[in-house]
Amino acid sequence: MRFAYYPGCSLSSSGIEFNISFKYVARSLGIELFEVRDWVCCGASSAHSTSHLLSIALPTLNLIHAEKDGFDKLIAPCVACLLRFKVANIELEKNPELRNLIHKLFGYEYQGKLRVYHPLEVFHEIGLDKIKSKVKKKLSGLKIACYYGCVLTRPPKVARFDDVENPQSMDSILRALGAETIDWSYKTECCGVSMTLTRSDIVLKLSNDILREAKEAGANLISVCCPLCQANLDGRQKQIEEVYKTSYGIPILYITQLMGLSFGACPEEVGLEKLITSPREVLGAIGVM
Repeated sequence: MRFAYYPGCSLSSSGIEFNISFKYVARSLGIELFEVRDWVCCGASSAHSTSHLLSIALPTLNLIHAEKDGFDKLIAPCVACLLRFKVANIELEKNPELRNLIHKLFGYEYQGKLRVYHPLEVFHEIGLDKIKSKVKKKLSGLKIACYYGCVLTRPPKVARFDDVENPQSMDSILRALGAETIDWSYKTECCGVSMTLTRSDIVLKLSNDILREAKEAGANLISVCCPLCQANLDGRQKQIEEVYKTSYGIPILYITQLMGLSFGACPEEVGLEKLITSPREVLGAIGVM
C-alpha cells in the first residue's frame, strides 16, 4: 500500500514519538509512506478562526503537492490536520466559486480525488488478521482506556469514520494484540486541545476529568491517537495532580507505540523515552519493556 504522508507540525516536534512509532508500524505492515513534498502547515485551529479562504487554501496546497506527485491516498496522523484536509475536500466539491478561486490562487486545477486517512482507518482497511499475524508479544495484562478525543469522529458528515459517540476502531486493534480495553464514558470527551496555552485552566479541568474517569474505570494505561490529546494528558499530568491534589501516574501511549511493542519493537524504536509519565512499571509487568 502506497500513501502520501503528511506529518504536519505536531509530528515533526511535540508529537515526534507518534511519527517514529507510526513509521515502525507502517514498515511492519507493508505500508509505504512518502512525505508530502514541500508541505506547509495545514492551518489547524488558527486559520479557520481568522480566514475561511486561508483555512481551505493551506490544506489544499498540501493536497495539490501530493496529487501532482501521483498519489490518490494521503495519511495525516494529527486529527486537526486530518479534519482540515477532509473539510477542504468537501468544501471544494460543493462550492464551485471557492474551487475556482483556489485554482486561480495556485495556478493549478486540483481534482479533489485524493482520499485522506487517519492511521486507524488504514489499519482497519488492512484488517485485524494481518495485524494479528505481526504480533510477537501479546499485551495481555494491560487494562487500556482508549481515548479518541473530540475530533476524530466529528463532525460525522466530515469524519465518516467509526461511531461518533462510542468508537471501537482502537479498541478492536488493542484487543487483537491481547490487551483488555475498558468500557468508559469519556472516550470522546474534549481534553481542551489547543487551549493548552491560552486557557490552561480549562485544559487542566477537562484533562483531569478524563484521567479521573479512566482511573475509576480500572485502566492502568490510556491509548491515544492524537498528538494534542497526548500532550495534554501526559505533559500536564503532574500539574493536574498538583492542582487537584491527587495521584494518577497513568502512562499515555499512542496506539502505534503499543502496536510497535507488540510487533517486537524495542522501546527506543517507538519513542517511549519521549513520554513524561513513565510506562516502565506498567509495561515491565507484562514483559514488553
